[in-house]
Amino acid sequence: MKLAAFDVGSNTVLMLVVECGAVEKPRVLADLSRITRLGRGVDASGRLNPESAVRTLDTIAEFADKARAMAADKIVGVATAALRDASDGVDFLARVKQRTGVTLEIISGQTEAQLSYLSTRKGLGLSPADKLLIVDIGGGSTELIRAEPDHALEVVSLQIGSVRLTERIIHHDPPPASEAEILRAAVDKALCQLGWHYRPDKMVGIAGTVTTLCAIALGLERYSPESVHGYRLGAGEISRLIELLGSMPLDQRKQLPGMEPGRADVLFAGGVILERVMNYFGCGEGIVSDQGVRWGLMWHEVERQTPAINNER
Repeated sequence: MKLAAFDVGSNTVLMLVVECGAVEKPRVLADLSRITRLGRGVDASGRLNPESAVRTLDTIAEFADKARAMAADKIVGVATAALRDASDGVDFLARVKQRTGVTLEIISGQTEAQLSYLSTRKGLGLSPADKLLIVDIGGGSTELIRAEPDHALEVVSLQIGSVRLTERIIHHDPPPASEAEILRAAVDKALCQLGWHYRPDKMVGIAGTVTTLCAIALGLERYSPESVHGYRLGAGEISRLIELLGSMPLDQRKQLPGMEPGRADVLFAGGVILERVMNYFGCGEGIVSDQGVRWGLMWHEVERQTPAINNER
């Protein structure tokens, strides 16, 4: 069976296409992403920006055509914070369905976190005995997953995404120290309201903020999932990257090796979110995962389809 899995986020549209002939090791046929900034302005207006909506719709249509050209048997998809928050989010899903035939489901922050947990366990081969903290920094929200042996999974979705906080707080280029302090204080306030007194054995960071910071740390001229996935990004490296990003105007940030130009304006805020999370939970490093929600959705579907896949053999 060939399966396509969409993750339509506040900043990026991603699509994974795999062949699931062997459940343990799906073969990747395509892993595509494009920054469309669907969440632009949603925090302030409560509605989707028309240009961002069209750009996102065009991208979904293009990716869906590619999935069908690869003979995908099934296309599934989820949408996260931007469409959760926008009053016209359901209308946008109807436009996607009408134009592309793709049915997207707006999922809760809790479900988003559970998919992130599934992708992390499968993608990094971590032991169930590990006390884990999984951090998924998106454009509109940040999901935290606390996984301990013999305890139910705890998940929380915080309204502190990289796009949301950039639009709320960062108004100068480069950001002055005063804005950086307001940004840190906003993240610290959200974390303190959690009430989690937890020291994980391992922290895992997923999604574009973390993978882009890693790519810059490695100086990658061309993004390499193999180089990024599993890399251990130290707290000191993250602090140096934030200092670097905060000292540069946007045009210079866009030129950094490893930088996605479309993420350059929000990466400073994303980096600060990561820094403060690591500080709050006492983490000296984070393991980087290139496999986020789309991979969790894929594994969820593979597990549901296992009897059918076995019958194909």
